[in-house]
Amino acid sequence: MRVTQQKVCRSNDGRALATFHELHLAKVLLETRACETLSAAEGHQPGLHPPSNFQPVTMSKLRAVNAVACGLVVFGNSLNLAVAGPIGYLGPAGSWTHQACLDLFGGRDLVPLARDQLFRSYADGKVERACVPVTTSVVGVTPYLDAVLDLPEVTIVAEYPKMLGYSLLAKPGTKREDIAAVHAHPVAFEEVKPWLEQEMPQVRRVEAASGGAAAQAVARSSALDAASFGPKAGADIYQLVSLVDGIEEGPHNVTRWWVLGRQMPAPTGHDKTSLLVNASDASLSGILATFSEAGVQVLTIYERPSKKSLDTHRYLIEVAGHARQGTLGAFLEAHRELRVLGSYPRR
Repeated sequence: MRVTQQKVCRSNDGRALATFHELHLAKVLLETRACETLSAAEGHQPGLHPPSNFQPVTMSKLRAVNAVACGLVVFGNSLNLAVAGPIGYLGPAGSWTHQACLDLFGGRDLVPLARDQLFRSYADGKVERACVPVTTSVVGVTPYLDAVLDLPEVTIVAEYPKMLGYSLLAKPGTKREDIAAVHAHPVAFEEVKPWLEQEMPQVRRVEAASGGAAAQAVARSSALDAASFGPKAGADIYQLVSLVDGIEEGPHNVTRWWVLGRQMPAPTGHDKTSLLVNASDASLSGILATFSEAGVQVLTIYERPSKKSLDTHRYLIEVAGHARQGTLGAFLEAHRELRVLGSYPRR
């Protein structure tokens, strides 16, 4: 049985969620590469790198285009993400991963799932895509990266870095000075820490599974003394109001998602490949030397526990290039000990 779209709110909230999806898509078209794709010059192939002589798309043109179709087809195809079937994300609705999915896919076929259910559904083929936050500029790797690496089979088909700006959400009528507790994901607490310690140092911090779960908890509370940190999307979905926007927004606060799929995208000429290798402390330098000798550019390295011994580790190594093309393709043919997790457009 395939996973189907779940209800994420009460019935009267469903209309609010649908309205939010439509409005969010319009905002995406104005602020992302989808707009560039729309405005590419005649005779050129739409994609991530449109020609330099495009003109900004006008609001009148945007209104003439169905926002949902444009968001799903034009923007999705430019990232090779158009897909028929359910797309799983860490729920409930109103999380940053929910908003990342809206940016990438629009509002259709999104399925909010708990952590274990998400990875199980992907492994069992019950969802066609899974959207997972893997790294942040503030805390490094997320708690979900190891779960991806543990999957027996995985294909990363896209990455999506997004600069975050948190909102402080509360029930209507709540005054900021009356807030006694704030709800947020543990990573969110780290990302808003400078602001929180300066502006609300005395409030109690309550950890939640996601920004959506935090907003949901506030919406269900009976008193007007709670708030949550998360995307502003939570206000629209759970009938909350935003007391402060843009908290810790900037290039210092970026989260990167992986989109897990089924088939490796074709080379674009500007790609990244994620590799996994098990290595001892003594062998790591030799492994890295082979990359340099072959002319393969290493972009990032993340050390993860092997769960076997203290002196062996799993290394996530991200390199420039596509696994089926050029220097990197030949290198991987000669080094089968490197597990290819995916090749995808570099962003």
